[in-house]
Amino acid sequence: MTWVVCSGYRVAGCRPSLFNFSLQGSAFRVDASAVLPEITTHVPGEKSLEWGRRLGAVECRNTTYLGADWPIFWERAEGVNVWDVDGNRFLDITSGFGVAGVGYGFTGGALREQSETLMHAMGDVHPARVKVELCEALSELTFEKWEGKKGKCLFGNSGFEAVEAALKTAVMATGRNGILSFEGGYHGLGYGALMGQGIGWFREPFEGQLAKVTERLRFPREGEELENFKKELSGVDGSKIGAVLVEPIQGRGGIVVPTEGFLQVLRDWCDEVGALLIFDEIYTGFWRTGKMFACEWDEVTPDLICLGKALSGGFPISVCVGKAAVMDTWPLSDGEALHTSTFLGNPMGCAMALAAISHYRDPATAEMVMRASGAMSEALRQIEKLDFVKEVRGRGLMMGVETDSGERVLSAVKQMLRAGVLALPDGPSGDVLALTPPFSISDKEIDFAVQTMEHSLVNSSAI
Repeated sequence: MTWVVCSGYRVAGCRPSLFNFSLQGSAFRVDASAVLPEITTHVPGEKSLEWGRRLGAVECRNTTYLGADWPIFWERAEGVNVWDVDGNRFLDITSGFGVAGVGYGFTGGALREQSETLMHAMGDVHPARVKVELCEALSELTFEKWEGKKGKCLFGNSGFEAVEAALKTAVMATGRNGILSFEGGYHGLGYGALMGQGIGWFREPFEGQLAKVTERLRFPREGEELENFKKELSGVDGSKIGAVLVEPIQGRGGIVVPTEGFLQVLRDWCDEVGALLIFDEIYTGFWRTGKMFACEWDEVTPDLICLGKALSGGFPISVCVGKAAVMDTWPLSDGEALHTSTFLGNPMGCAMALAAISHYRDPATAEMVMRASGAMSEALRQIEKLDFVKEVRGRGLMMGVETDSGERVLSAVKQMLRAGVLALPDGPSGDVLALTPPFSISDKEIDFAVQTMEHSLVNSSAI
């Protein structure tokens, strides 16, 4: 296989001294004692089990899986660590679904400061000043950097809302309803996003309520012949397609890196047929794969990019950023927006996002990712030798271990939880164990997490 990492070197010491920079007057502090897990009760503990019983009585039963061995209930989080209501300390290698890029709490100072003066504004009527500043920062970070031209923003609260804003923009810009998406792609679960959903079991119960406007192609994996994909693409009627929706690296679909040249083929095809190229970087954005954005590995510029998760480091805010010429196909507002929401451009989310972006721009963050990704790749080489491991793949700090079964991975994830490591299955069949830790994870923590994963996978061999 091909290992794609940011760097092969490792920095001496368990934790880099990158957390002394200020955050709008507040220093981001990491608890020096919070290195490895500390488990003092059964997992889940009695308090977590009691909270689970209470939750089961009042929440939709499809939302949170509740069992004798799952879940724990969080009490607090800092850096790379999470504490549950029973007082156990865990090492999180999920970054809370990819949200805590630099680590838990790194934008907390901005939240506290903003909340003292303004918690809400009328986002599309009388906005907060901070919304303007965030729009400017996102423009600079994307299309001004890539093309030297302005980008324009359309905010939402969750990632799927950014995707739906992008799909609406494609209709405005092209006049076409058709969507081209990819098997294994995950774009959220709102109805508009479901039309691009490439994982069938999320979409299929609701197919009867979805417009039949989507074509799906295979996502060509790293190492596959690009010519095969080109042949499939040539069979798509481009005159009907307004939006090509794709993750530059698939996340929920199993941490799948595409074959070389794939994104450029899509870019060329969109230019040829007049469709918009939409990159869903909700998961991959902001250094997760070792670049500020995953599309920068291929130096391919989209028409629209969807961002969320690590954008704020913990507040529900998302955005579709597009080329100004594309975004200007929306009509000029006459006082009633066609696409908006009550909390559009919430000032607390905007302030946290600005604080996060200041860190993402700091060279120290790139160095942090380089160190941790090199250490992660080195540690995973031992995992690759296990006979039931099909592949270890990914980029930067977005790695996946594909095994022989989803049952093995689920069993391993539960064992890891009892050992103090928070992990998640990925892939349509759940047969990929994902590693997407905060960038601040130390070498010692990486080694512990990977050794725990190996032990848990091996001990799941009898299932």
